[in-house]
Amino acid sequence: MKWVTLVLIAAIVWFQYSLWLSKGGWRDMWRLEDQVAEQEQKNQSLTLRNNALQAEVDDLAEGEDAIAEIARVDLGYIRDGEVYYRLVRR
Repeated sequence: MKWVTLVLIAAIVWFQYSLWLSKGGWRDMWRLEDQVAEQEQKNQSLTLRNNALQAEVDDLAEGEDAIAEIARVDLGYIRDGEVYYRLVRR
């Protein structure tokens, strides 16, 4: 009877070890859950960036206003008939 108890205790210890510490156990599951949450956060920020870039591409493809704005800001473009004033601080 004593050996049956020892075998059962050994089995319980083995199963508990497998459950908590071995590969695929609770510890790995918690680590993977943290990695998934971190990756979801990265994916969300990348999705927002992609949506902003897609809106800019759509705006550039559909209208001349965006192209004119970029030309004005980056290249100093002035349309015919417009007057350009430059204010210089002294």
